[in-house]
Amino acid sequence: MDPGRLLTVAEVASLMQVRKTSVYRLVHSGHLPAVRYGRSFRVPEGAVHEYLRDSVRNMS
Repeated sequence: MDPGRLLTVAEVASLMQVRKTSVYRLVHSGHLPAVRYGRSFRVPEGAVHEYLRDSVRNMS
């Protein structure tokens, strides 16, 4: 699976319409996979879309 481009935490937060701290919580808890890039994280764009799809499915 091609994960697409790697997004910054700020980009993920904007896409998900949440605060950056929420994204960090998801990354640290393992719910959202991320790659360490220096002192920051990068999240595969495909993983964000998959997380959002799964979240919608779990709500119904």
